[in-house]
Amino acid sequence: MRLIKLLRKSEWSPYLGGALLGLLAVLSLLFTNRLLSASGGFESVGGAIVRAISPAAGDNVYWKFVMPAGIGWSVFVLLGIFAGALVSALAGGTFKWQAVSDEQWKRIFGPARWKRWLVLFVGAILLEYGAGIAGGCTSGLAISGGLQLTPSAFLFIMGMFASGIPTAMILYRRRY
Repeated sequence: MRLIKLLRKSEWSPYLGGALLGLLAVLSLLFTNRLLSASGGFESVGGAIVRAISPAAGDNVYWKFVMPAGIGWSVFVLLGIFAGALVSALAGGTFKWQAVSDEQWKRIFGPARWKRWLVLFVGAILLEYGAGIAGGCTSGLAISGGLQLTPSAFLFIMGMFASGIPTAMILYRRRY
């Protein structure tokens, strides 16, 4: 009964969430011999689409060796993230369809929906491009790398906060 009550909460303790994420990473490594990583899912699907449209364009080193095109582990991790978020929102009673209509976004970027979508799209492209250059995303580098105690994971986390805090201050102009 307590577990059901906990699962239905709309917000969890960050400590509990972090502990469960760590446990999930350990179980993933134990049972599948694979680390958690999600950004490669977008690139793998993108590579499969490019190969389907133009096989010559998809025939390169990146989609052959760095981020193999097609449906693989990272695509399933990505699908699991979406499914888990949906189940969590439904269980917590917080699920709703919205189109970047949060008051915070409206206050910062204005009432034009296209402008908010443009900011999201450009931000996502930059994030995915950066993840591709770095060879991994936040989950791949920070979580899985931190699990292995790799120095690069901790450097990444420090860099993420060192760049994220000033970026938020610039974007939100100290209004949040």
